Amino acid sequence: MAGAHAQSLDAALAMAYANNPTLNSQRAGTRATDETVPQALSGYRPTLSATAQGGVEYGKQKSSGISTSGTLWPRSFALTAAYTLFNGFVTANQTRNAESQVRGSRETLRNTEQTVLLNGVTAYMNVIQAIALLDLQNKSLAAFQQELRATRDRFNVGEVTRTDVAQAEARVADAQYQVSQAVANLSSARAVYRQVIGVEPGKLYTPRSIEASIPAQLDRVINAGLTHHPAVKASEFAVDAAVFQVKVAEGGLMPNLSLQGQLSQAYDQNFAVDSLGGAAVTLNLSVPIYQGGVEYANIRQAKELLTQARIEVDVNRDTIRAQAVQYWGALEAAKAQIQAAQASVAANTLALEGVREEWRVGQRTTTDVLNAQRDLTNSQSSLVVAQRDRVVAAYTLVSIIGRLDAPSLGLRVNYYDPRVHYDQVRDSWAGVRTPDGK
Repeated sequence: MAGAHAQSLDAALAMAYANNPTLNSQRAGTRATDETVPQALSGYRPTLSATAQGGVEYGKQKSSGISTSGTLWPRSFALTAAYTLFNGFVTANQTRNAESQVRGSRETLRNTEQTVLLNGVTAYMNVIQAIALLDLQNKSLAAFQQELRATRDRFNVGEVTRTDVAQAEARVADAQYQVSQAVANLSSARAVYRQVIGVEPGKLYTPRSIEASIPAQLDRVINAGLTHHPAVKASEFAVDAAVFQVKVAEGGLMPNLSLQGQLSQAYDQNFAVDSLGGAAVTLNLSVPIYQGGVEYANIRQAKELLTQARIEVDVNRDTIRAQAVQYWGALEAAKAQIQAAQASVAANTLALEGVREEWRVGQRTTTDVLNAQRDLTNSQSSLVVAQRDRVVAAYTLVSIIGRLDAPSLGLRVNYYDPRVHYDQVRDSWAGVRTPDGK
């Protein structure tokens, strides 16, 4: 089973990159957006259509006193070609709009990739944390059980009271609950890991530090995020698309000029003519004068959507700025918490040993020993949580500056290049099969 193997963080992220359904879904959405470009480019291409008509008709004709009647089998065929010469630059602006949407969808895909990989880091560290906390709670339970046995032994020889035994029993019961809670937390963390990574967690390792990838000052983190974060880039491309959409709407007020050619052939249309054929080439000019006001409403709507898109850029920038400040502070706090927790663990370890020795010679109570054991477990748990928080905060800052992607992390996986599918379909004139593009 895959879950039985050891898994480094990079290996887990590689599996998430290749198999995560959310990421694969967004890749499919990006490929669908690619198709808007050939749809727009179709406005530069001619259209060709063929029509055929047939039937049966009974007719009667009278001319110069001569009456004629009979059955006709009228049938006709026509081939029509049309080409738009000018449509108010609608096609050009639709193409630019579609290309901006494609660029935006690529940034949305990058943002989804960063979110999935960050979720993978969080899930990975949550499992490591849950395993460590469960181990600490098991050790704490074993220590409390040992204290309970020692307290009962001393109670049997009259050195302590029943109250001391009850206090030890209470701590054992609480430790048993903490173990049960830690088991439940580990089960939940493993389930989330399976959801994000795609396999059950095996033996996990403490990951390498990624803090070297983070700029040394907060201002540089903020500037990098505002410049390179995919959510900001996607919203900027949305503004470009909205600008061209306004021009598309304005094209509805401009004339339309098209060239049309037709070949036709008809048979048995009447009793006098057996066949009739022809060819025609026409120029068609259409000038909109008034269409009920819909074109003006479309322009106003497009301008409001452009305003909304510009505001979304500011919203995303404010979000990135706030996240940069938040997780910079979280990283610094985690570093300080690790130092404090390490000092606390060392002090509480020494204190527990001393309290136990003093308890054996009657200078400390059972409560003192139980409290010292609890303090040590709490400080060890704080250290585990702080170490997890430091890793997650560091990877979040890497995500904020837009570098939490497979190439930047050096993941050993086949990188998905959205440009491959785009190049395959951009100039496609026909065909219903979807190219691979993966």
